[in-house]
Amino acid sequence: MDFRSERVAHLIQQKIGELIVEGKIKDPRVNPFLSITRVSVSKDFSWADVYVSSYRPEKSLARGVDGLQSAAGFIQARLAQAMRLRQTPRLRFHEDAGLREGFALTQKIDALVGE
Repeated sequence: MDFRSERVAHLIQQKIGELIVEGKIKDPRVNPFLSITRVSVSKDFSWADVYVSSYRPEKSLARGVDGLQSAAGFIQARLAQAMRLRQTPRLRFHEDAGLREGFALTQKIDALVGE
């Protein structure tokens, strides 16, 4: 990924995270415990794959991803206001179980240390 793609991906990650934390996305499935772990932008900036994680149960993550995908048009409009691009990438949201797996691993390590 080149420098410009990385910059756009980072900006998308930051802006979507802000929308989630500030409660601007009104879909009840989107909760503040969702975290944008990474964003991958296509070479022509037509698509952005957004990976979402949470340490909450798997159903909550799946519902959150569905809620974000449902609000993709709203999120894309907000990104268009914040970014100076000819074309704002269309968003595709995906589950990323990494945060939950890391949290579970930390709990297991803490349990072993405590014994």
